[in-house]
Amino acid sequence: MHEHLSIAELEATSVELLPPRETLALFNFANVTAVNLAIAVNAASLGSSAWASANQLVAVSQA
Repeated sequence: MHEHLSIAELEATSVELLPPRETLALFNFANVTAVNLAIAVNAASLGSSAWASANQLVAVSQA
């Protein structure tokens, strides 16, 4: 639903300038670590199979 503004209402509005982005924080970085590890061992056994299941961990920290 649109509201119509009169010229007087539009002229009565004000704006506020924000500081430049680099002054909002001293630093901004995101550390992303992804780990996916699986190990399957089939040693000294005949006619057998080995399988591995892997879980994945993704961690993100932002400061």
